[in-house]
Parts: sequence; C-alpha cells; structure tokens
Amino acid sequence: MIKRKFTVIIERDEDGYYVASVAELPGCHTQAKSLDKLNERIKEAIELYLEEEKYDEQLEFVGIQQVEI
Repeated sequence: MIKRKFTVIIERDEDGYYVASVAELPGCHTQAKSLDKLNERIKEAIELYLEEEKYDEQLEFVGIQQVEI
C-alpha cells in the first residue's frame, strides 16, 4: 500500500471538542474530546473517504489564511 500524507486542520469548538478536517478531502472530518482519540478517528475517516470517494492526487494543500473584514 502506498503511503500518502494529508494536511489535517485541528480546531476546538465551544464545547471543548477537538474537530479535525482534512484540507485535501472536502467533507472529511471528525471530532473527539482528546487529541489522541482525534488522531485515531481522523485516520479512520481518511481511510473510509478514500474507499468511497475519488481522490484527486493533483490537489495540493497550500496554506491557511485569516482574513479580517
């Protein structure tokens, strides 16, 4: 199996849960109370996503930017 790297964005919501989203995989996200559990869950979410969706390997994550309005 070929190993792939993905960019995971981690935030904490108002209830204290950690929320992880994969930048290269739209709609691929999960949440957990601890970072250890979040890490397990996001790996599982990525595996499930790749089984079900078409993944465009040419899409490359560039960065995150904050914009103030």
